[in-house]
Amino acid sequence: MTQTQQAVAIPNSAVLNMAPGANLSAYIQAVGGIAVLSAERERELAERLYYDECVDSARELVLAHLRFVVHIARSYSGYGLAEADLIQEGNVGLMKAVKRFDPNKGVRLVSFAVHWIKAEMHEYILRNWRIVKVATTKAQRKLFFNLRSQKKSLGWLSAEEARAIAADLGVDESEVTRMEGRLSGRDVAFDAPVDSDDEESWQAPQHFLTDGQMDPGQLVEAEDFAKDSAAKLQMALADLDDRSRDILERRWLLDNKSTLHELAEEYQVSAERIRQLEANALKKMRAAIVA
Repeated sequence: MTQTQQAVAIPNSAVLNMAPGANLSAYIQAVGGIAVLSAERERELAERLYYDECVDSARELVLAHLRFVVHIARSYSGYGLAEADLIQEGNVGLMKAVKRFDPNKGVRLVSFAVHWIKAEMHEYILRNWRIVKVATTKAQRKLFFNLRSQKKSLGWLSAEEARAIAADLGVDESEVTRMEGRLSGRDVAFDAPVDSDDEESWQAPQHFLTDGQMDPGQLVEAEDFAKDSAAKLQMALADLDDRSRDILERRWLLDNKSTLHELAEEYQVSAERIRQLEANALKKMRAAIVA
């Protein structure tokens, strides 16, 4: 038996446990084989759920509309996101719609559910598209999802077209231009292989952002050595007498370093004596750090 034949044989009750990402083709064929509900049957199930909280009725309503989620997901294929992920998000919206559906409103479930399904897909796209916040306000979100259909050509918008779209969607013309630039930008894979036939592979950031000086192990080793040396330096300084420590700090550790003669005048000794104290202190420091 082929994989396609297996998909047809899947019971309706088992479709809810299927993940679109596992085998998208099998999933789509399985949901496509579920019978469409008549208006009378849909109302009967909806009333059982609404008044009696019948879980089985909710399950049947969801199953019968999974094909509709697939249909909507395909309309969002231009955003570079996996169709299976969009379907899963849409299924969440469908289940929310079924839970909130009131059969007394006089509308079919599909008309009510389309809002919830698209809302979940929109949120998913905005969270993940290019991993960048492209739309934050309600007007920007409307522009994001309508700009493609509003464009009259495949090329860049003319100034007149941009003004017309801005007026139609109720946003500034600058917002239209900025959003078009974001939508028209091209993604580059971070780790495209060097031997790839893709013309963008040579532009992959990993090929020109890599620091070839040291590998991660050497970087960690160097960082640990620097921390250890700094700790030993502080301990060695603490072991010096106050005068020797002051001389070393003012001769080596300050931006505005003191001269031998300035220190000699302050301590009322010769410059040669300051040099000797400095040399002895450095000798003690080296011995403490190397130990």
